[in-house]
Amino acid sequence: MDTNRNHLRIPLLFFLTCLLCMQSCTRKAEVLETSRLAEAYEQFREPGLTERRFGYATIVPLIESRSSMFENQILGKSVEGRPIHALTYGAGTRPVLLWSQMHGDESTATMALFDLFNFLEGSETDGFTDIRQAIRNELRVRFIPMVNPDGAERFQRRNALHIDLNRDAIRQSSPEAIILKTARDEFEPEFGFNLHDQNSYYNVSGTTNPATISVLAPAYNEAREVNPGREKAMKVIAGMRRVLQEEVPDHLGKYNDTFESRAFGDNFQKWGTSTILIESGAFPNDPEKQYVRKLNFMIVLNALYEIATGTYDAFAMDDYLNIPDNSSRLMDLLIRNVSVTTAGHSYSTDIGLRRAARYTAERRYYRGTVSDWGDLSIYHGYEELDATGLTAIPGKVWEEEKPLEELSREEAIGLLRDGYLGVKTSTENTGKLHQLPLLIFSGDAPPNLEPSLENAPNFFLVKDQKYRYAIVNGYLIDLQNPQVDPFWQMIN
Repeated sequence: MDTNRNHLRIPLLFFLTCLLCMQSCTRKAEVLETSRLAEAYEQFREPGLTERRFGYATIVPLIESRSSMFENQILGKSVEGRPIHALTYGAGTRPVLLWSQMHGDESTATMALFDLFNFLEGSETDGFTDIRQAIRNELRVRFIPMVNPDGAERFQRRNALHIDLNRDAIRQSSPEAIILKTARDEFEPEFGFNLHDQNSYYNVSGTTNPATISVLAPAYNEAREVNPGREKAMKVIAGMRRVLQEEVPDHLGKYNDTFESRAFGDNFQKWGTSTILIESGAFPNDPEKQYVRKLNFMIVLNALYEIATGTYDAFAMDDYLNIPDNSSRLMDLLIRNVSVTTAGHSYSTDIGLRRAARYTAERRYYRGTVSDWGDLSIYHGYEELDATGLTAIPGKVWEEEKPLEELSREEAIGLLRDGYLGVKTSTENTGKLHQLPLLIFSGDAPPNLEPSLENAPNFFLVKDQKYRYAIVNGYLIDLQNPQVDPFWQMIN
């Protein structure tokens, strides 16, 4: 009897062992709930970063305050001598490299990396131990949060040598490019995350939605073939797509994969690293890109977890290929069907306006341009106006000098309602910023306020000889209900 029971016990133990293994594998294969990723962001968001523009001095204390979980290494120095740091986390065998701010004015993902650092240092009681443990045990993750600190200091794309680092992978003209290439060669990452920002005018093809996040598994050759390494990158991106579709549906676009022989992403792929490009675009009413930062945190954390657990491999290549392409069909303001008279010829046109951010040492301001003029039916606007029945006309200039400090918003609206768009002030105010809804200038040469493709976007829309709308520096002001949010402009 005892012998028979032993014979029965062996298969029973084997069955129970298999069952436990199956349960373990099932748990391991579970995808992360989007709500859980969002909760993690809210809990671990770095409070010291709230605006897009910051330099190396801002991130130094955030790097130096890291716990012993991170290894802090200085890889080298920039042209102007600023250190380029790498933070390494985890004890696993699969190396993953993430690098951000190769372009100095592309800082969204940098903010998200510091949120991620906080998350990885979390406690055993915060409810996220399983995620951290998977990443820590399976991966060796190296982060380079600011590749171009000199560019970040000026908040400009290029480095101090005027080199676009993302076109310097082969020639290696700048020390920052040499540092990044050396980091790849020494670390030999299986996966690489190339983190960038894109302009706000990309939309998801076939929709009016901005491409809030754009992605690419870059080609590794001119033929754009898919080898096993590139296929892995596509599958990781497919997992990121799942998260974004649940959090912010139809705001994900895919870049054209034409091979760029000078770029780091394409060459990382060529050198054997499965490379994922993430481009942070725009989201309505998010000028500091804090919501886009949240999306970065969510998809990067999800990707690291899926690489650690192997669950990214459950996605098919078609899940990536079916992501809609990027398009560039957005305007800040799109005025449709407006009447214009030029050289005695009256006609109807659309006018597309865009506003470029500029910076002083203190703050950001905007400068509007007429981006396009004509049939813009294939374009979309963050803000649109059907101007059927309205006519674009130039504004008048109040050339009697007005002290800037005596001009109020109420007086500015009154001037607009009387057809005055430009106001002269003292040359002492040249270069100052203001928030009045007027074009304020200094000097003796008044601005050209004629509506046209060549001039700045400052004009009126009238109907029945009444001023209905003012366009000031590319902003639309309804003169019957002037509730536009204040915006910063510079006095020229």
